[in-house]
Amino acid sequence: MCRLVAVLVARRCMNADDVKDLFFLDTNVLIYTFDSSAPGKCSLAREWVRAGLKNQRGVIGTQVVQEFLSVALSKFSRPMGVSEARDYLRGVLHPLCQHVPSAACFDHALLIKEETGYSWYDALIVTAAIETGCKWLITEDMDHGRAIRSVTIHNPFH
Repeated sequence: MCRLVAVLVARRCMNADDVKDLFFLDTNVLIYTFDSSAPGKCSLAREWVRAGLKNQRGVIGTQVVQEFLSVALSKFSRPMGVSEARDYLRGVLHPLCQHVPSAACFDHALLIKEETGYSWYDALIVTAAIETGCKWLITEDMDHGRAIRSVTIHNPFH
């Protein structure tokens, strides 16, 4: 029991520079890098993105690219312009993007949805993390500490 508690505490306190395995960044982490109304989350999110780019262990998929750009172009307090979005795409999103869904991915996501009870879009994110060989899924939208097949969910804002 003490070992389980130690593992859970270690996971809660894990920071981006400690991770030696591949980690998948959910859209909310990228969005928080621009959220000045939540400085703590903004700082933590920037650490995860910086570490992912620096050590090449951070991964996203095309779904994250699409979701991020949709929010950045229309829902930010000061929406990105096309030129700014293109710069971010080239400098951050493209280098992190390692997953393009296949037909098999959608079938796999249906099974993940059934297994977890997650929404369709969350199941797609979990599937992308699994298919890219990530050990960690960095998100605040799912169950912190939950292991789904080869991926463990980590909420850095927990």
